[in-house]
Amino acid sequence: MSLDSVTEFFKIHAPDITPVIRDDSTATVAEAAQILGVTEGQIAKTLALKVGEDRVLVVMAGTARLDNRKTRDTFGARPRMLPPEEVLELTSHPVGGVCPFGLPGPIRICCDTSLKAYDEVYPAAGSVNSAVKLSPARLAELTRAEWIDIARTDTE
Repeated sequence: MSLDSVTEFFKIHAPDITPVIRDDSTATVAEAAQILGVTEGQIAKTLALKVGEDRVLVVMAGTARLDNRKTRDTFGARPRMLPPEEVLELTSHPVGGVCPFGLPGPIRICCDTSLKAYDEVYPAAGSVNSAVKLSPARLAELTRAEWIDIARTDTE
């Protein structure tokens, strides 16, 4: 189970962090923000992308959007969103619960600088009704993510 792999990840790597499970869905940025009582920007959404033959997870602020030019410049090709069945196979997490924790194998993980606008962010925790709270720096540290700048916010 996906939530189980995330819970196990935190038991091993960050025992001070425990996934929060809600009765209602936190699968979308708007739902998660409402249920968790935070701004939409604080929701750390994880995108599963195909860049050429490579797969990459990008974690960015909930209000940020991919900037096509920055993305091409960073990755050297235009990324494509993976279909839900490939996301599940790659991460073991369903769409709406995708996160960079508890993955079945190695994958490149990138954190977008849009996350740095917040002291705390809330990525999903492997299911459509779970999340964790941590700082963007801790998120990057735990997942060994590289920092990139490929997003534009609604204010740009």
